[in-house]
Amino acid sequence: MMLSAGPARLPTEEGLRRKLVPRQIAMMAIGGAIGVGLFLGSTVTIRLAGPGVIVTYAIGALIALVMGYALAEMAVVHPVAGSFGVFADRYLSPWFGFVVRATYAFVQILAIGAEVTAVAIYFSFWFPGVPPWLWVVGMAVALVAVNTAQVGVFGELEYWFALIKVVAILAFIAVGLVLATGIGPWSATGFHNLVAGPGGFLPNGWRGVWLAVTLVITSYMGIEGIAVTAGEAEHPETSIPRAMRTMVLRLIIFYVLAISVMLTMTPWNQLAEGGSGITGSPFVRAFAAVGIPYAAGAMNLVVISAAVSSANCNLYLTTRMLLSLARSGYAPGWLASVSHAGVPLRAVAIASAGMASAILLAVFAPASAFLTLYGTAVAGMLFIWIVILFTYLRFRKALAPEQLARLPIRMPAHRAAACFGIVSLLAISATTFFVDGLQYSVVSFLPCLAGMSIMYARKRGSAT
Repeated sequence: MMLSAGPARLPTEEGLRRKLVPRQIAMMAIGGAIGVGLFLGSTVTIRLAGPGVIVTYAIGALIALVMGYALAEMAVVHPVAGSFGVFADRYLSPWFGFVVRATYAFVQILAIGAEVTAVAIYFSFWFPGVPPWLWVVGMAVALVAVNTAQVGVFGELEYWFALIKVVAILAFIAVGLVLATGIGPWSATGFHNLVAGPGGFLPNGWRGVWLAVTLVITSYMGIEGIAVTAGEAEHPETSIPRAMRTMVLRLIIFYVLAISVMLTMTPWNQLAEGGSGITGSPFVRAFAAVGIPYAAGAMNLVVISAAVSSANCNLYLTTRMLLSLARSGYAPGWLASVSHAGVPLRAVAIASAGMASAILLAVFAPASAFLTLYGTAVAGMLFIWIVILFTYLRFRKALAPEQLARLPIRMPAHRAAACFGIVSLLAISATTFFVDGLQYSVVSFLPCLAGMSIMYARKRGSAT
């Protein structure tokens, strides 16, 4: 039985099938989070912070931990596909409920485009003469095929996609530690690269560490997928808390350890080569630099699977958010339909528009396509996370003591933790103005927010 936080329980999503099991939910959240931000975007964060980026990832992990707990608590009480958008509608206002869902759908569509564009960048490692748009088209077709399958099939495929990169990251960490300690035929590289490079551990000071947070925090964005899957999760009251605990712990271990190992293998300034014009993954460059045969090619295959997995998960999340908007009356009613297999096919078609944008960018602006898409989505996700934490504070206030006692998962010092998350995210938003490529992220998001508000006002006006 689901917990109820108020006089009326939020509705379930009619037509969707509860086919997602805990291992799939956890891997989907990991699959959504571990993607371009770690494998490709870490080039920029290393350039900003040097080895100090390890501290940056630890800061991001604290904020992500707060977010994970908040989402898990609310999703257990209200296991619906619209998740935090529906929560905001109830606990803040209908306007917040609309703009959060609309923003999330918009951001995820852009993220899909960024991920498939990254696939084209990765393939150029092997096939530099092939036009990038061919890889983008191929990935787009494959992703649409997977997302039109039954949700159980999708969940199983995404589980194995995500597992590939989890195993690869663990292998990368193991190999890096072997090289650092000198086990086997290789001489020990030691840990001197963390402090012996240009500028030492903090080449750009603590300012560089904080500036890098603006990009590192996006590496953790995707954990909100746990809440979105609640509408199709088997036994969400147990599967969601379990998935959240394992997912956040794994993300922290993977990110902090993987980045640390990579920086011990190769001097940070070599990994940061390329600056804002990203040409490949620093993970691949790290393996190439130490001279392990075929390791760079194998790692490139892994980062391709990581990008595909993340894009696949993002397409799923987008369709469920569009479905929620339609069923709440904020999007055309025809988007609310679900096939006999429990798949919102029309929402999948609309969400695929992001891949069409990526194809155009790959053709006309291949060098800047990734950062263009990636930077545009940052402000929107920061806004969403801030609203989620405000929603969580209102949610906790609405819970009766007996309901709180029955929660299977609770955030310690929830009020202080949520306030820490809100203040941190506001500070990160302000910092984007000082980061190359992100200066206009917040500014460009504001007209989008105004446009969504006008759409909301017109929709509400026509309804009355």
